[in-house]
Amino acid sequence: MLGPKYDDKVAEEYRFHPSMLCNYLKSLKINMGLLIDLTNTTRFYDRTEIEKDGIVYVKLQCKGHGECPTPENTETFIRICEQFHSKNPTKFIGVHCTHGFNRTGFLISAFLVEKLDWSIEASVASFAQSRPPGIYKLDYLKELFRRYGDVADTPAPPPLPEWCFEEDEEDGDEDNCKLGTPESEACSSTSFSGKRRKEHIKLGAVFLEGISVKHVIQVTVQPKLGEIQLKCQQFCGWKGTGFPGAQPISMDEQNIKLLEQKPYKVSWKADGTRYMMLIDGKNEVYMIDRDNSVFHVSNLEFPFRKDPRVHLENTLLDGEMIIDKVNGQVVPRYLIYDIIKFNAKPVGECDFNIRLSCIEKEIILPRHDKVKNGQIDKAQEPFSVRNKPFFDIHIAKKVKIFLISAEL
Repeated sequence: MLGPKYDDKVAEEYRFHPSMLCNYLKSLKINMGLLIDLTNTTRFYDRTEIEKDGIVYVKLQCKGHGECPTPENTETFIRICEQFHSKNPTKFIGVHCTHGFNRTGFLISAFLVEKLDWSIEASVASFAQSRPPGIYKLDYLKELFRRYGDVADTPAPPPLPEWCFEEDEEDGDEDNCKLGTPESEACSSTSFSGKRRKEHIKLGAVFLEGISVKHVIQVTVQPKLGEIQLKCQQFCGWKGTGFPGAQPISMDEQNIKLLEQKPYKVSWKADGTRYMMLIDGKNEVYMIDRDNSVFHVSNLEFPFRKDPRVHLENTLLDGEMIIDKVNGQVVPRYLIYDIIKFNAKPVGECDFNIRLSCIEKEIILPRHDKVKNGQIDKAQEPFSVRNKPFFDIHIAKKVKIFLISAEL
C-alpha cells in the first residue's frame, strides 16, 4: 500500500492507495477497526487516509535490518491487539510491515503462541499457508523458536519470493522523520533504552469532547509514546505506571483542619479537563491526560525568557483545558496551575508561591512578549495558554473553593 506520490514508480494495474482500502475491505465483507503499521518509516502513505474511514491507526516501529522484533515490541503488539479485541470483538485487526512477511509474520506467530496457546510450529506454518511463502528470514525463524520452542527445531526458510533479490530488501524502510513534518505524526528511529513498564494504551482517545482542536493529534507511535510517558513519570518521581500527576482530595471533617496549619490558597473550580503539558523543544509539546494518553501539539511556542530564540525543553506543567465562549465563538484554553520541572530544574520542590511566580515569569510573559512583537500569531495556535490565578485563603468566600498548600 503506497500513497499517490509513488505512482510514477508503480504500474497503474498494481497501484493500491490507502483511499482504496475501505472499499476493498467492504468487497470482502471485512470490518477492520485497527491497522498496526510495523514499518520504520512514515513515507509510504498518509495515515489520515486510513483514519478518515474510521479505522484506528497505530504505529509500532520495528527496525528490521537484521533485528527481529524485540520482546518489548512483541509485548506492545500483543497488548494493543488484546485491548482492541476486548472492546471490539467483531472487528478485524490489520497488520503490515514493508512487504508483510517477516516482521508481520513474527508478531502474529508470537500472538498465536502467547495468547491462543498454539505451538510455534503450528503458528509459523499457519502464517505461511495464509501468506505464502511466510517468514523467509532464517534469523527471524530462529528467534521465534528460541523464545517459544527449541531453536534446534527451527525449519529451513522457504525460497525467497521471486521479487526479492536480497534477503534484507524488506528492511529498507528507515527514515529520519520528525514530529510535525507534513508526512507524519510522531516518529522516532532510535531505540528506547529507558526502563520498560506495561502501560495501558487507549486507542482513539479524544482531546476535548464535543469540539475539534486543530494541530492536536494522539501519539500512538512506539517508542515515542513510551519515552514521553516515562519522562513525565520520572519528572514527577512516580515509580508506578499510569498518569503521574497529583490527584484531588475532597474536603472532609478531618482534613479541613489542615487549613489552620498551612498557608493554603484558593482558586475557582473550572469545569475543565485535566492535562499535564510536557515542553521538550521546538515542535515537541505534548499533552498527557488522566488515562495517560499522549497528544502532540504543533504550532505552540514557548520561548526561553533569557534568550527568546531558544525554545524551552525539559519542562513539565500541570493544568486543565477549558472551553470558553467569546462573541459566540468556542475558544479552548489551557490554564496552568502548577509546574513540576523548568528546564530540568526541580521547581516542583519549591513552595507554591515560587511555582506560581515561575509560571508567570518563565512561561506566560515570554510568550506575551513575542505576541506583542508580532513573532507569535495566536490565531494560528491550537489553543490559548494562561496561568490560573490563586488567592490567599482569607478570600475563600469570594471564590469557588479549590485549595492548595503553599508549602507543598
